Amino acid sequence: MSTITELRSVLFETLQSVKAGNMEIDRAKAISELSQTIINTAKAEIDYAKATGANVCSGFIEHQPAPRLVGQAPTVPSLASQMEAAGRKSA
Repeated sequence: MSTITELRSVLFETLQSVKAGNMEIDRAKAISELSQTIINTAKAEIDYAKATGANVCSGFIEHQPAPRLVGQAPTVPSLASQMEAAGRKSA
């Protein structure tokens, strides 16, 4: 398991196995604890990236670019509207 999607799959399989009585609770708890450790390492990577501005890509969290409509430019507010939103009079 190397991505968050795979981890979720394992956790849901574990839940279903416990509910069906096919897995012991102790084993399910061990899987849960190890999963939490993996998640905590991903959180540490995210915190590091935020603190340093580094581009951290471990592959655990799959990068999916934000959807954007083709042919439509992103909206950028004018300087006047930014100043108005900040409560300042235009220059």
